[in-house]
Amino acid sequence: MNVKKILKTSVVTAIASVCLNAGDLTIATVNNGHMVEMQKLSKVFEKENPGINLKWVVLEEGVLRQRVTTDIATKGGQFDIMTIGMYEAPMWGKKGWIEEMKFDAAYDEKDLLPAMVDGLSSDGKLYAAPFYGESSMLMYRKDLLEKAGMTITDNPTWEHISEVAKVIHNPDQGVYGICLRGKAGWGDNMALITTMANTFGAQWFDKDGRPQLNSAAWNNTMDYYVDLLTKYGPPGSSGNSFNEILALFNEGKCGMWIDATIAASFISDPAQSKVADKVAFAQSPVGVTSKGANWLWSWALAIPSSSKNVTDAQKFISWATSKEYIKLVGDTNGWGKVPTGTRKSTYENENFKKAAVFADAELKAILSAKPKDSTLMPTPFVGVQFVTIPEFQGIATSVGKDMSAALAGKISVKEALADSQETAERTMKRARYYK
Repeated sequence: MNVKKILKTSVVTAIASVCLNAGDLTIATVNNGHMVEMQKLSKVFEKENPGINLKWVVLEEGVLRQRVTTDIATKGGQFDIMTIGMYEAPMWGKKGWIEEMKFDAAYDEKDLLPAMVDGLSSDGKLYAAPFYGESSMLMYRKDLLEKAGMTITDNPTWEHISEVAKVIHNPDQGVYGICLRGKAGWGDNMALITTMANTFGAQWFDKDGRPQLNSAAWNNTMDYYVDLLTKYGPPGSSGNSFNEILALFNEGKCGMWIDATIAASFISDPAQSKVADKVAFAQSPVGVTSKGANWLWSWALAIPSSSKNVTDAQKFISWATSKEYIKLVGDTNGWGKVPTGTRKSTYENENFKKAAVFADAELKAILSAKPKDSTLMPTPFVGVQFVTIPEFQGIATSVGKDMSAALAGKISVKEALADSQETAERTMKRARYYK
């Protein structure tokens, strides 16, 4: 075969391959329960849209963040739809890395909770559609508290949490007083630790952008956190994040848990949880202030500008974040299992209110989070459990490792914070936030 014929054959093969894959949408998402369910139910979408084939890349949270960040920054074009959050959406939208969301009237964009729209927008433009939204709150075993003669109200003090944990901690019976995130990651342990630090009067940066990780308030936070989990947490807490603790709680091994409100739909589900009828909910604990006690987040779907299938990607996102999708989940799996925290109509739905014992507590937490006023002392940056600057992800990833090491007893709290401060100062100076 001559060279011209080989080249012609190669071109024809390449064109055929492109044509065969023209309707493929590659979706990168996190391995959380609601996302896994979306993948299952997406067969409905494919049936309604026979020209579109969905390809799924389902990853653990930390790995997902790394993969999508690398792909978006390098314009790699691996994905047509990315699962991102309130940290990435406004920054990436402003840079032109992701597409602005476009919806028709039937989508009812005004039904979306304002907190979710604001957190996923930049300059009034929405850059990611919320698939589910969350804050954080306290979830606990009411049977254990009743037996111990103790109570919990909204926004208890962290001191009271310690007292309760001490009384209900019973490792011989496989019950630990409290379970909290310890796994290293800016969206793992640092999400929880930052809300604790907020209420202890700490902050990542002062009004001039200078790191404050070696402050007395941060030392108080970390001393308390390590002491609490060392005394009353499960073994191996430094390796636990959302999914690990969810499994522990559902097995009846956690007396209390402060984490994402979305967990409530799983721990109150009899099909998943052995203690579904024994759980209760309260607003997050506070220290010297109530500011920043509970976070605000949304796992949302966005379209990278490198996608060659923007129209089809927008069509899928419109379907997956619609009122109709929520109804599909409710009708298929039960209304207690629908993705929450995104639409007003969900909380107005009688079927949902009957099935979701956590609904009021979840909505209250979401509405109370204030990303622009989450620290006791003023700061120029926005965010509750994160800071919306490009450098934060790298800083907090490093800090998360230090905090996890302190929890594991590998280094002291003082050493962890000193190293964290050095990392943060070096990064912020290099980025010229200050001299």
